[in-house]
Amino acid sequence: MTATDSGLEPLDPAYVADVLSRPPFVQIPGVCNVRDLGSYPTATPDVVTKPGYAYRSAELSGITEEGARKMVSLGILTVFDLRSDPEMMKYSSPIPTIEGVEVIPTPVFKSEDYSPEKLAKKFELYATGTTESFMILYSQILDHGGPAFGTILRHVRDKPNSPFIFHCTAGKDRTGVIAAILLKLAGVDNHFISQDYSLTRVGREPDRAKVLGRLLKEPLFAANSEAAMRMLTSRYETMRAFFNLLEEKYGGVETYVKTYTKLTDEDLKTIRSNLVVPTKSRM
Repeated sequence: MTATDSGLEPLDPAYVADVLSRPPFVQIPGVCNVRDLGSYPTATPDVVTKPGYAYRSAELSGITEEGARKMVSLGILTVFDLRSDPEMMKYSSPIPTIEGVEVIPTPVFKSEDYSPEKLAKKFELYATGTTESFMILYSQILDHGGPAFGTILRHVRDKPNSPFIFHCTAGKDRTGVIAAILLKLAGVDNHFISQDYSLTRVGREPDRAKVLGRLLKEPLFAANSEAAMRMLTSRYETMRAFFNLLEEKYGGVETYVKTYTKLTDEDLKTIRSNLVVPTKSRM
């Protein structure tokens, strides 16, 4: 992957395999785009985000028995599913049953947001692939996502020793927004958060054919696979633009969280503390 990568062409399989074999990627058979949000440096010297605590991924619907065992072995006993019911039905991707694991439905959007008309408008924006279009879409995620994000943040506040994973369908947009919020609250620099976001370019490659196949069934994309691939881009500069949006429209991450999730300054202090560890704890 180069600085001039368009995000549209398939990546070299050997390169993908190499990147996916190393942190922050985590291998959970049957699940794509799994990453550990731990070990990122923060604004506090010698303090990093807590490894093995907060994970992000694409949908878990295809998890295998081996994958379920791996997830449990990592201590991940709580799943936050950011998808909506109509989305799961549309793609025949139901919530899996994993012994010992609680899956908590935390949809960002309500069912009515999946009407054909609203979906068509979203797809039209995604199809352009422009940063401006993604900011319209990410603003919608922020506007609707308060209750879902609040549920995840309250888990961090109340259960600092209970690892969890959150996901949407591709593990890019809704997942990317709450991942950015978590890392930002932990004090991670925008540069590292944007790098994490851009890793979905590699993380989604194993599911490329499956996701593209789904999208090509949509009228907008049926004769335009390039437009479908533009929907899946995850460029570094998109996340940088997101931070400008978060600051200019919502007053920054703390103001956004307090306004849309009703958490308090004291809650945020606890959440920040629970998301980080001293670097010496990794020795």
